[in-house]
Amino acid sequence: MQGSKKIIDLLNKQLTLELTSMDQYLAHSKIYEDWGLEKLGQKLAHEFDEELDHAKAIIERILFLEGQPDTASREAIHVGDNVQQMLENDLAAEMTVAASLVNLITECEKEKDYVTREILETLLDDTETDHIYWLEQHLGLIKLIGLQNYIQSQMNGDAAT
Repeated sequence: MQGSKKIIDLLNKQLTLELTSMDQYLAHSKIYEDWGLEKLGQKLAHEFDEELDHAKAIIERILFLEGQPDTASREAIHVGDNVQQMLENDLAAEMTVAASLVNLITECEKEKDYVTREILETLLDDTETDHIYWLEQHLGLIKLIGLQNYIQSQMNGDAAT
């Protein structure tokens, strides 16, 4: 089905943001594991997988609309030097992703592309209720219990909760 060029272009911009977030989560996951922060490493590996799922959904939609997915483009990733900075950088990246999704959903509505809008609403829900919420919660924990106590709580175990 031939889709709107404007929507395809915006989907490719969204794809760039999702792939960039994926790269940043991968880097942070491996850094946390290297530092012995297993819970954080596992959580960020999970977030990497979710960003990959978001990217796949966008690629599938671009292809359905007869567009060409741009899987090579990336924004700069912001790794950070410590746990708090890395979480703050991840939150900033997710806020950018969410704002872009809102803009793209609005454009889909204008272009009467309701199926793409619905796909993107699912991604936005995941971004806001899972990724952003978790990051805000854990940055709040750092303020509440202190960075050292937070780091200690992330050393062993399954996934950070």
